[in-house]
Amino acid sequence: MDAKKVNLGIAPIGWTNDDMPDLGGEITFEQCVSEMALAGYTGCEIGNKYPKTPDELLKKLNIRGLRIANRWFSSFILTKPFEEVEKDFRENCEFLRAVGAKRIGVSEQSHSIQGQMETPVFEKKYVMNDDEWKTFADGLSRLGVIAKEYGITMTYHHHMGTVVQTSEEIDKMMDMTDPDSVFLLFDTGHLAYCGEDYLAVLSKYAERIKHVHLKDIRPDVVRKVKDEHLSFLQGVRLGAFTVPGDGCIDFRPVFDILDKSGYEGWLLVEAEQDPAVANPFEYAVKARAYIKETASV
Repeated sequence: MDAKKVNLGIAPIGWTNDDMPDLGGEITFEQCVSEMALAGYTGCEIGNKYPKTPDELLKKLNIRGLRIANRWFSSFILTKPFEEVEKDFRENCEFLRAVGAKRIGVSEQSHSIQGQMETPVFEKKYVMNDDEWKTFADGLSRLGVIAKEYGITMTYHHHMGTVVQTSEEIDKMMDMTDPDSVFLLFDTGHLAYCGEDYLAVLSKYAERIKHVHLKDIRPDVVRKVKDEHLSFLQGVRLGAFTVPGDGCIDFRPVFDILDKSGYEGWLLVEAEQDPAVANPFEYAVKARAYIKETASV
């Protein structure tokens, strides 16, 4: 890939898990971002331990040569008044603009089971009806237009246990939303986890993908989650996810498709694991070496 067009970052979730604070609870923000930089990354996403003011955050990042690539935003378009969602969204966009970020990653958390420790992720996922789909798609398009006011591109993060998980749901969302304001955050790991053809999704929407999560899976753990009716979070604790180069996904064709489509933006390594089992710095280094070898960036 063209190193002048893409930037390589990593998510803090390998160091500290926002959904399960005991995972990496002892790891400080300073250790996290220092190890990101030492491993060879130039950007990151925002975790709960990050400084809450733009000036303080920029001071900590600039000295390490890091930038903010993206921030997760939990939307509740189906279950909260839109005005409430919009207010929260604007506050996030204002923060991102202040720290120089150009992307925000939205995930609809209404009826999500991704954070429920005892709910089987493969059996209990919520499925929207036609009215909910229209409400969701219209609200998402409105958020995309709002993001533009701040010079930010809104991407949607398909995710296990949420209302947009499968290829079919991604297709419907992309078809029903404004193509000029709603873009896709493509995540290899979540599509592979639920057995979807991630290369087909990538090829189909390459021109509308504006942020990429490079996440790998351990198929034996995913099978255990499915066979034993485990939750998403239980799967994380067992090691369902890992970094590129350590799981089953061959990322070469992923990089080839992105390169041929002229993708410009961030490639973000993301793999939530137990840092007591999978040392985050070691895995960050492993992923960096693999990406350099396979994508030449």
